[in-house]
Amino acid sequence: QIQLVESGGGLVQTGGSLRLSCAASGLTFSNYHMGWFRQAPGKEREFVAAISNSGSNLYYADSVKGRFTISRDNAKNTVTVQMNSLKPEDTAVYYCAADRKIITRKSDYWGQGTQVTVSS
Repeated sequence: QIQLVESGGGLVQTGGSLRLSCAASGLTFSNYHMGWFRQAPGKEREFVAAISNSGSNLYYADSVKGRFTISRDNAKNTVTVQMNSLKPEDTAVYYCAADRKIITRKSDYWGQGTQVTVSS
């Protein structure tokens, strides 16, 4: 079955950096668009970034543009998001998503999430 496993979350101070990774298995990775979402307590899950199956198209939420960078390695079945200049409002559980058509909150496959906490 298809599995997405996130890693790399943790506690970091304001202005710090983290690199989240998502390892995918059970799918032909190069056929899937990949994305990252996040959900803070009491808030809806929100889009963070997405990358097309080939890696040629990148999409970012306005709130992270210029600070986060999404990338993928189709040989290793992984997608990563490099998060720099982190702010307390970036604190959330971050989820990896996969979909053959389009990355949305209703995408087909999700990881279990990894906690990111940014202290002020």
